Amino acid sequence: MQISAASSFMLLFQWRLIQEYLTRRNRCFPDEQSFLTICCALGVTFCTILSTTLFDVIYLNLAVLPACIGALYGHRRSGLSLAGFFLLCTVLFSRPPGLDHFLIDSGLLAFPLVFALAPSFKRSPLPHKIGIFLIVLFPTILAVLLEPYLWSGHSIYDTTPDELLLIMAYLCLTTVLGGVFIYFIETAWDQLQSKTQMKDISEQFRWESHKLRQITDAAGLNIMALDNRGYVTELNEYMLDLIRLHNPDLTREMILSRSVCEIFNKTIDDQTFDRLKTIVRNNQRSNAKLQYDSRTYQVYTAPLRHNSGALAGNVLIVQDLTEEEKMRTELDNVERLTLVGQMAAGITHEIRNPMAVVRGFLQLMREKSPSDLDSYYQIVMDELDRANGIINDFLSLAQSRISDMEPVQLHSVIEDLGPLLWADANLRGQTVELKLSGELPRLHLNVREIKQLVLNLARNAMEAMEAKGVLTLETRLTGEQVELVIRDTGSGIPQSQLENLFVPFFTTKSHGTGLGLSLCLSIVERHGGKIAVASEEGYGTEFTVSFPCQTADLPLEING
Repeated sequence: MQISAASSFMLLFQWRLIQEYLTRRNRCFPDEQSFLTICCALGVTFCTILSTTLFDVIYLNLAVLPACIGALYGHRRSGLSLAGFFLLCTVLFSRPPGLDHFLIDSGLLAFPLVFALAPSFKRSPLPHKIGIFLIVLFPTILAVLLEPYLWSGHSIYDTTPDELLLIMAYLCLTTVLGGVFIYFIETAWDQLQSKTQMKDISEQFRWESHKLRQITDAAGLNIMALDNRGYVTELNEYMLDLIRLHNPDLTREMILSRSVCEIFNKTIDDQTFDRLKTIVRNNQRSNAKLQYDSRTYQVYTAPLRHNSGALAGNVLIVQDLTEEEKMRTELDNVERLTLVGQMAAGITHEIRNPMAVVRGFLQLMREKSPSDLDSYYQIVMDELDRANGIINDFLSLAQSRISDMEPVQLHSVIEDLGPLLWADANLRGQTVELKLSGELPRLHLNVREIKQLVLNLARNAMEAMEAKGVLTLETRLTGEQVELVIRDTGSGIPQSQLENLFVPFFTTKSHGTGLGLSLCLSIVERHGGKIAVASEEGYGTEFTVSFPCQTADLPLEING
């Protein structure tokens, strides 16, 4: 019963550690110390209540074990409180009573040693702690065992062998039990700290994983992790969105733990799939550009390795370069236009002046030459005028700002050009249709440049049609955009040529310069607008020019 009572505080302390781990993590070390002191006080109470005198000789009370343990582990204040409580229990319950028995049974004389060794006890490793505990405990137990012979007049020689054996067993049991208690407490604390550290590490790992996912999502890259077999182990939101762009039915759960080749096999063409499969299975750093579904992707792969250097999989990074490719194309066009502007600046003074002189002398020579040579002079002057027109186109492309902007109605510009367009169409056997919207806002436009824009697009459309072709000019208001649509019924433009239509010097005509559409694009951009082309071979082509309504600060007008 004494052993059970002395061990009761260990059960309470173990329960406390389990609850501490399950409910309140990251607690400070003194909290457990204080609770251990309380558990020791309960153990002292139980042991003192159950104390007795063995054979009317030996006072049997193991309360000294929890009392010493609590004083050694606890703070000085809690240790003094526990010692005072132990003395009180000894006064109330110890047998036989008396001051002499009280001094021995309570171990009062050993408590100064306990508090003196407590600081070094807390800092010592487990073997040293057991040694310090035995240094404190052994004299106290020995004094209790020798008390009858010191105060009661009993002789050691009167003790029977059985009594002596029992005394030695009690002494050994007390010391061994005290060492076991110390070992149990230290082991329980170490396990709690190990579990807490593991839980902290696990929590930190989860946070780092979450943080890494946030970083990959913020980077704007499509990232996917693969194992050694090419199966998907993780992917970020950008990669998920990219896959859903081509296969909307796939979910994250469907993608994970599936082969990357299986995922992309049904969404990309065979040639692109073969290249991607080669990249994934290469298990080396690679960098390749893939074209799929009118989009351009840059695919990076790199191997993932364990600390030992063994291959652990691959990381697949896909970057959408579609917009960058468009910007690069536009920059190339800008560079070409800049080059054209530089050329035009030199051509203006170096060529136009000599050409003007040549044309003037040709006119003089024509007047003094026979009339049968007039046709030859006219051919030469027409060619000079054609060359001068090309130079003017260069100058228009080189222009970087808009001059003479004024609020005008787009319909009035088209109506001014009507007679010229109808006359040109009649010569070709074609017709012109106007579909003008009932209401349009007035826009800030450069009338001369807009006329040049409409004439260039309309004449291109006429040249693309045979006789009986129909040229349609349509205006409409779409949201905050005023749109001018020029549509023909010609043979259409091949898809392979649509991307190069506005590139300077690109032309499909046998006698074209390739500057007409470049000039149109330059005019539209100077007005803050956009130009789009839709064409289908055999059905014709449609040019749509959009002007922002913000360029006009005037109210809507109804064109009657």
